[in-house]
Amino acid sequence: MNFWTQRNVFVSGATGLLGSWLVEELLSRGATVVCLVRDWVPRCRTVESGLLERCVIVRGDLEDHDLVTRAINEYEVDSVFHLGAQTIVGTASRSPRSTFEANIRGTWNLLEACRACGRCVQRVVVASSDKAYGVHDKLPYTEDTPLQGRYPYDVSKSCADLLALSYFHTYSLPVAITRCGNLFGGGDLNFNRLIPGTIRSALQDQSPIIRSDGKFVRDYFYVKDAVNAYLALAAAMPAENLVGEAFNFGTETPLSVLAVVEQVLGLMGNVSLVPTILNHAQHEIPEQFLDCSKARRRLDWKPLFASDDALRETIDWYRRWLSGTQSA
Repeated sequence: MNFWTQRNVFVSGATGLLGSWLVEELLSRGATVVCLVRDWVPRCRTVESGLLERCVIVRGDLEDHDLVTRAINEYEVDSVFHLGAQTIVGTASRSPRSTFEANIRGTWNLLEACRACGRCVQRVVVASSDKAYGVHDKLPYTEDTPLQGRYPYDVSKSCADLLALSYFHTYSLPVAITRCGNLFGGGDLNFNRLIPGTIRSALQDQSPIIRSDGKFVRDYFYVKDAVNAYLALAAAMPAENLVGEAFNFGTETPLSVLAVVEQVLGLMGNVSLVPTILNHAQHEIPEQFLDCSKARRRLDWKPLFASDDALRETIDWYRRWLSGTQSA
């Protein structure tokens, strides 16, 4: 028996990159997983791998308060991982209203449902983002850095973050917040993102596309390390020094876009490929990276995967998936 055995766990965003790996790990640890699914995406990892067939499926939107409340109450949910969101920066800029509906309204609906079902719910982990911090001259971000998102996606995550803190301070909801760097790993089928797009281009012997000028700096964080972080935080809750708190999770190794592309091409043996730099990116933060000392100190947590090893696993996943030799 481990901590998650026979626990009823609710996951929003289960068909996303992080959601698929988190659901898989929860199932492997014996949890009963309840997934809120809006769109049926046949090629996503959670569907193709058969993970969803092993879960309770609730079809609907985060914006539907009654549905979310019913699901948490009816399945007597003990633990909640709120990953569901519109996660693409470009999409948010093109359609801020739908992004705000999903990321802000969806978050308060879920938090209110957890409050209403407070006799069952013992822990709520809300996925914020390093984007919630916005632009700051002083880096790296610590958890005390003010949340001052300016662009639509960043604002949506700042608001969701603050809503979670409000429900803790006002209603004592046992909630904690994660602020992660840029996630990558097998199963991310949004090829507009840097790492999957670069891998696919290299496998097709084509020039990788860089939307920005290549100088943006980010903290790139392997999805398996993120899963370990989420589970470590949730299992330690609702300890007093964890609820109502935010935690940064990342590698603390800032890299430019060009440096990441060069690293991927080097590992794939395609160093002769020259990236195409579009310099089209707008409404994005130039430099972001995290101080994760709080997570190390409070949770005894650290990433387990070296950067090259994480990228090799990711490259191998896409090589098999794109060749049709492996389902998602």
